[in-house]
Amino acid sequence: MVEQEDKTLVRRCLEGDKKAFEILVRKYQQPLMNYFCRMVQEREMSLDFTQEVFLRAYSALHTYNGKYQFSTWLFRIASNLLIDHWRKKKLPLVCIDASENDDDREPVQLPDHEPSVCERYERKQLVGQIEQAIKDLPENLRELFVLRHINDFSYEEIAAIKNLPVGTVKNRVFLAKEILRTRLEDR
Repeated sequence: MVEQEDKTLVRRCLEGDKKAFEILVRKYQQPLMNYFCRMVQEREMSLDFTQEVFLRAYSALHTYNGKYQFSTWLFRIASNLLIDHWRKKKLPLVCIDASENDDDREPVQLPDHEPSVCERYERKQLVGQIEQAIKDLPENLRELFVLRHINDFSYEEIAAIKNLPVGTVKNRVFLAKEILRTRLEDR
């Protein structure tokens, strides 16, 4: 249903209906922003990247193949934009076996049904630790993890976005989860 709606909007856009593309932008703007925010951790850069994806998509809309999902095509553009960004930035290599110095703090458990101030603080800390652990993943693993577990793409959709075999995507997502599990258990 959603796929057909997107394809109809693309067709209308190609026929000159600018409102149709505006609907697509509103629909995919937040998922793209979430993707970029997790990948580059800079809000302004994420906004710029999101806008750039829509500019590229609009100018290349005539190349969209209706056999595929529009969201997959759009996130492929986003992924390629990130690859270009990382190539220009020449990011340093990160060893996935590196250990981190972290504090071993035991959470305070209170028998109250409502979250206490401490529990809310701990949740916020845990979310921060999870976000940091995701941020510390190597870029290629982080991107696949974010696409799978944050943006809820299937392995097949991710494979199409990244032009990788499905098995490779599954292995890398599993590796990312194992790295995260190990790092979070250590904390």
